[in-house]
Amino acid sequence: MNKKILIPLVIVILLLAGGAAWLYISLNKQKEENKAMLELAALDKKEMENEYQQFANQYSEMKTQINNDSIVAQLTQEQERTQRLLKELKETKSSDAKEIARLKKELATVRAVLRSYVFQIDSLNRLNQNLTAENTRIKGQYEQANRQIEGLSSEKQSLSQQVAIAAQLDAININLTQLDKHQKATKKLKKAKALQVSFALAKNVTAASGNKTVYVRVNTPTGALLGGGGSFNYENRSLQCTMKRTVEYGGKETPMTLYYNINQALQGGTYRVSIFADGNMIGSKSFTLD
Repeated sequence: MNKKILIPLVIVILLLAGGAAWLYISLNKQKEENKAMLELAALDKKEMENEYQQFANQYSEMKTQINNDSIVAQLTQEQERTQRLLKELKETKSSDAKEIARLKKELATVRAVLRSYVFQIDSLNRLNQNLTAENTRIKGQYEQANRQIEGLSSEKQSLSQQVAIAAQLDAININLTQLDKHQKATKKLKKAKALQVSFALAKNVTAASGNKTVYVRVNTPTGALLGGGGSFNYENRSLQCTMKRTVEYGGKETPMTLYYNINQALQGGTYRVSIFADGNMIGSKSFTLD
């Protein structure tokens, strides 16, 4: 074959082979990044399913503690709503961000409603204990006291699990801000030298007071974790965190701000902030950084 034809042909073949190799490597990298993001979304979805199921179970237990038909009917209605939302969540793909966000808002509403019933039944339980003590002292008023406490459980321990749910902390007003070298907010990721995560522990008078260690995980658009903050226990396993901080919590709304110094090149896209405390994920939110 003529050299003038052979040499260009060889060059074309080499270019095609190089292009194919580059395309193969790029596709594999994208596949790995997509897999990491899907695993993270699946973890969040599983946590939501567990909470929905736990709340539905609590409604069943609460109904066994009282004989008040009106309250039982209300509990049944809320339980059916919780089970319906759980069914919707199970049928939703973890990659459907819009639907997952909607069901997460619904989950917060379910938790708030459950807390209100816990408070109501706990108040009735305390009333029952007071009336029982009075009944012991004043036998002549036994019949009247017995009518007032009809249908209420005398064992406060039976509500321990429901109270624990009501006492769970919530992270609200979550924000992720990029800071430049002057510690000023910037919209340019390439100028950012640190990430600032701010939020507040919501007011909750039923939560135990004292020092609370809060752990924050920040995942990049590829699903990778910005690490360096140590580890913590969550659902019988150890998870790495981006940063952590201990704060004294007394039941009032408590603001918190944590910082992460950027020591690597970060790419634009959707970053996910997840917040944990007392062995629970108490809040999460996604942010788009350019």
